[in-house]
Amino acid sequence: MLGMRLVGLENARASEAVLTALDEADGVIFCPSNPFVSIGPILALPGVRERVAQTPTIAISPIIGGRALKGPAAKMMAEQGLEVSALGVAQHYAGLVDGFVLDEADVRLEEAVRALGMASLVTDSVMHNAADRKRLATEILSFMKTQWA
Repeated sequence: MLGMRLVGLENARASEAVLTALDEADGVIFCPSNPFVSIGPILALPGVRERVAQTPTIAISPIIGGRALKGPAAKMMAEQGLEVSALGVAQHYAGLVDGFVLDEADVRLEEAVRALGMASLVTDSVMHNAADRKRLATEILSFMKTQWA
């Protein structure tokens, strides 16, 4: 991948409901999705990135142990010359995200993430089932409360 162009972005708009929700949100959580083809296009909508930047935001790394949980994120990072790691994802979000969730497999990267100015949470971030999803959501909400209450 040499680059990415969002065709039609000049005509795209976030709905008023989305913009209002961001204005009123206590926080935003980026699930462990591809930062380029999932999160990036949403942030490119007029007004979205600016609102997210004004709200406490946590990102969960989609890269664990140097590999994508699923999809092309690792390949896309490598093709752009980015470090294929949770730290590479954190660097991509630097200046926008206030906190970052790393999997236990990447605990060695925690200090480097903190050096980017992000709070960090190290936990088992792989979600195999509903119980895992609930546990991770509970941990992240608790983390957000301790950081920005």
